[in-house]
Amino acid sequence: MFNILFINLFIMLLASPSGITGTGETPSHTFLHNLATSEEMIMEVYSESGLEGNLDYGIYRRAVIGAADISASKDEIITIIDYTRPSSEKRLFVINLRNKKLLFHTLVSHGRNSGNLECTHFSNRPGSFQSSPGFYLTAETYSGRNGYSLRLDGMEPGINDQARARAIVIHGADYVSQRFVDDHGYLGRSWGCPALPLDLNKKIIDIIKEGSCLFIHTDNKTYLSQSSLLNFTEATGQVL
Repeated sequence: MFNILFINLFIMLLASPSGITGTGETPSHTFLHNLATSEEMIMEVYSESGLEGNLDYGIYRRAVIGAADISASKDEIITIIDYTRPSSEKRLFVINLRNKKLLFHTLVSHGRNSGNLECTHFSNRPGSFQSSPGFYLTAETYSGRNGYSLRLDGMEPGINDQARARAIVIHGADYVSQRFVDDHGYLGRSWGCPALPLDLNKKIIDIIKEGSCLFIHTDNKTYLSQSSLLNFTEATGQVL
């Protein structure tokens, strides 16, 4: 009798579409994998999230496919920073891919040795005070000299994998504001961290912390040629 009950229970677990949870929901990693492999779904999220006209489709698409490759556990949320834009413009996007919603679109700083208005120089080297491009996973929060902050782990060897050792984190800063832009023409700069407006810092960190993907985009040729997470066609050299 016990053996029969055990066998029946085992069969029920196998039949459950979500394993032992029995909720019928698709696991998060399956959702992102399916999204990243469907051009139609990628375009649908882009259109319905209100990204059109705010974020280049190719950058968004690159971020989604890369996030699937690094297996972000909190993969319904993705953060994209477009460092091809000047710091005077809103260039950080936080998107809920599952709900097809743009959660935040705001200002973000770059490293002080990466440039003034434009972010043009990048480094993975400690002490460079430059930004590092590429894919990151968000990690734990802490309170430090810049207040409530979020640690980042770089996912690309030789490009941003020194992020934790360099203390490259997300934090708030008073030099990241529209008032600062109005007064100076560009944002203040960090020691390499993507710093956020003080009034949005905690809200954004609490949504993206602990396992979501952050993608910092640049058209820097060194990064584009070295990144193993970017896929190029031999014919055109364009990101797939």
